[in-house]
Amino acid sequence: MELGLKGKVAVITGPAKGMGAAISLGFAAEGCALALLGRDTGAIEPVAAEARDLGVRADIIGCDVTDGAAVDAVVAGIATDFERIDILVNVAGGTGPIGKTGVQTTQAEFDEITQLNMRGPFNLIRAVAPVMAAQGGGKIVNVGGTFGMRGRAMRLAYSSSKWGLRGITKSFALELGPDNINVNLVAPGMVDGPRFREKVVPQVAAQYGISEDAAAAKHASDYALGRITTDDDVASAVLFLASDRARQITGVDLPVDGGWAAL
Repeated sequence: MELGLKGKVAVITGPAKGMGAAISLGFAAEGCALALLGRDTGAIEPVAAEARDLGVRADIIGCDVTDGAAVDAVVAGIATDFERIDILVNVAGGTGPIGKTGVQTTQAEFDEITQLNMRGPFNLIRAVAPVMAAQGGGKIVNVGGTFGMRGRAMRLAYSSSKWGLRGITKSFALELGPDNINVNLVAPGMVDGPRFREKVVPQVAAQYGISEDAAAAKHASDYALGRITTDDDVASAVLFLASDRARQITGVDLPVDGGWAAL
């Protein structure tokens, strides 16, 4: 399917690794110019270099997405330098405390993850929306998580932050629709990668007294399709929602989890 993204300008937060890197390179392969935002600019350089090898502009911009004034300044600079902003993808986020009940979770831990996972996207959307509205429209995709669609014990802070991001998505979708701006959310399930292989799998193996291969298979069996999501699976969903092929889709939560949250 031709997505028609060539020549578009995409602003992406959290592009340094994992699904953020896959999403960034997916847009680069489609011919988009990239503004890659993050606090650790050095970590973004390999992704930017790979994008440039694909023949597109890829600028690295240092930014703390939880700082509203900094975000406003960065977005104004991007709008000037690139002359437009067609796409915003909010990937930057964190996991928060793991293995703690809500009672055990401290206020500081709760505040830290909700600010990162909610305030960051809020800051970016409110800064980017006027630019998109002035040029006739745009596409915004937030990356949430399936724990924001189904509650999760021992992950209260993270789950709360992703539920909140769904509310941000839906409210902005209603408010920005008249400006021809689509706002959607992609909710990955467990994604195969270092965290899954080095943390989740060993925990499951130890809990059930099985091998790590068996633990990975057990985890996959929780999903209707019997397999774990990959970074590229998430990137494909984001690319679709950022394209005009999704022109009539807004305010949706799209789980990319092989069939868990919605089944």
